[in-house]
This record gives sequence, C-alpha cells and structure tokens, in this order.
Amino acid sequence: MTGSVRPATAGDAVMMAQVHVRSWQETYRGLMRDAVLDGPGLVEARERFWRAMLTDPRFEGNRAAVAQSADGAIVGIALAGPSLENDAPCPLQLYVLYLLGAEHGTGLGADLLHAVLAPDEAAMLWVADPNPRAQAFYRRQGFRPDGTEKVDDGVREIRLVRSPQPRDALA
Repeated sequence: MTGSVRPATAGDAVMMAQVHVRSWQETYRGLMRDAVLDGPGLVEARERFWRAMLTDPRFEGNRAAVAQSADGAIVGIALAGPSLENDAPCPLQLYVLYLLGAEHGTGLGADLLHAVLAPDEAAMLWVADPNPRAQAFYRRQGFRPDGTEKVDDGVREIRLVRSPQPRDALA
C-alpha cells in the first residue's frame, strides 16, 4: 500500500505547513525567489494559514485533505472551496494541491484532488507556468487553460478550468 487520503483536522496544521513549504521548495526553486522559499518565518506563516483554514468558521465551506504515506506521515495536502475571483468561470476553486516529490506517480495526487473536488465538479485553479508535471496532471483530471494568465510574486500562472461532466460519462 502506498498511502491513503483523509480529511484534514486542526491537529494536522503543523505537518501540513511543513509539507506545504517543502513542496514549494521542491517545486518552485528557480521560479520563486529563494528569499521567499527559504524565509525564516515561512513554516510558521503556513502553520497559521492552515490552522485558520481548519478552525476558523469563515472557512467552513472549504474542503481540506491530507495524504499519508504507508507509515502515517503526511506527504500531501489539498484545499478547495468557493472561488475568490470576481470573474470566476466556476463556483469552486482548487487553492492548494501539493505532494512531496518522492510520492509523485503513486496515485495519491489524484486521490487528494478527488477528496476535495468530485471528479464531475466544475472547478478552476491557478498553476505555475512552466510547471509541466503539474499541468499534465491537471489535464488528465479534465482541466484546460482558459487563456487567463497572471504574475504573482514574480511567478507566471495560468488558469485552468474543468467543466462539469455528466456522471454517466465518468463510468
């Protein structure tokens, strides 16, 4: 068994923050500034973020999940919820989906995605460009670029959108 996925709990916030930062460092080194990736307060900031996401009533509409390795260590995180964009093409947005590099290709990424977004739900997300591995993963999950781009903290991102699919088309 490679691992499992379950809903995140407030007790997971510290490990989620560590996975979040380590995943950023693995994924975005060379795309984001090292000063951001190696910032001395980054783990603590992510811990505050996750604690708020998992405990603050303002975020109760969000869906959070963690992936665990066979030995129970948290190796991936996901968060989805109502879109925050004024011009959102979909009501739902995938905010976070990170899996430690050693777990790529295990199926845990797809399991994490499906834990926070049903396969037939319309949703949007932002993905760094270039990030060919992530973009290929999202294409396999039905997401397509809609032509919208932005630059956030020096990182170019493209918006991907997945249209709803009839349930019988998923069988």
